Formats: sequence, structure tokens, C-alpha cells
Amino acid sequence: MRLVSAAGRVLTGAATAAALVAGSTAAVALPVPTVADVTAASPGPYARLHPLADLSARRLATADLVAAAKYGTGGGPVDDPAREKQVLDAVARAAREAGADPRATVRIFRDQIDANKAVQRELFRRWDADPSEAPRERPDLAEVREEIDRVNAELVRGIAASAGARTAPYCGGVLTAATAHVRHTDRLDALHSLALERALRSVCAG
Repeated sequence: MRLVSAAGRVLTGAATAAALVAGSTAAVALPVPTVADVTAASPGPYARLHPLADLSARRLATADLVAAAKYGTGGGPVDDPAREKQVLDAVARAAREAGADPRATVRIFRDQIDANKAVQRELFRRWDADPSEAPRERPDLAEVREEIDRVNAELVRGIAASAGARTAPYCGGVLTAATAHVRHTDRLDALHSLALERALRSVCAG
């Protein structure tokens, strides 16, 4: 995953993107669960659900960049219904092509979008309260959206590949462990940790 701009190259993980924001909250320290801790079954469920948590964190990393691109520049409000519809229509088409359930895919992506916007709103609030924390670099919004589209494509494939795991009774427990692992390895702060949970709330069907 690469962007042309220097700002885009920070998208190697949510913690790195968060470095664009001065004064972010401290990282949440969590133990790293092993596969044995995650499930007594085969490692298959974890292997299918962990990518969804990882990709969701990567997608959330873009929220910092979108916020930095928009803040104080007239780049547009946090809510962008036209862009959201474009994304949801695109992932529904991609889901059909990948053999995934379009309705489930769209439901998951609505949560992804809501989580992304929650991060943007909180960053705007912080920057309004303390302008010294506002980002000095302005990422290219078009490039950031290209990166979001690339992550979206990977996430759709991950959703398609995890259909069985997402509908299984163990989904909630396995996803919780996978999410904890991602939060630890990416050293997510409280804002991004809460947003990640929000982004994943519809992954487990039922």
C-alpha cells in the first residue's frame, strides 16, 4: 500500500497515521493474544477474521489524513453523502463480483464510514480547541481517497473469504481477540481503538 505523497506513505498503520496529529492520546497497552488464546478450534477462523480487523485499522488511518486535508481549507465537511454513496455502490458491485453478500458488505462498510467520520469529527474538535495541534501538512485528498479505494477492495475480498467465520457462533470471540491484537501491534490510541470497534460491529452476522 503506497501513496505518491510523503503524507500518504505514512499509511503503513493506524499508529503511524496518528503521528500526523500532535498531542494524540497515549497508546492503549494490551496483551498480545496468541492463536491458542483466541479459539480452541483450528486457527482457520482467526486467519479469516484477523485481516478484517487489520484492514479496518488501515482504513481508519486514512481518517487522520482526510481530516488534515479538509481542516481549515474549505476541503469539505466531514459528511459527504455523494462520496459515501459512491463508496457503497462500488463495494456492493465488488461484493457481487467476489461472491460476497452485497447487503452484508454494505452494512459493514456503513460502519467503516461512520467510524472514519467519528475520528475526523474528534480531530476537528481537538484542533478547534487548540489550534497549535492542527496539522501543518496538507495531504492530497484525491491521493488519500485512492488509498481508501485500494483498502476497500482488499476489505471486500476479506469479507467474501470470511463468510463462514462471520456467521459462526465463535465469530464474536475470535473477532474480539483479533481486534485486541491489532490494537496492540498498531499501538492505537483511545480514539482509534474505539473507532475500530465501531468499524467492526457488523462483521459478525447475527
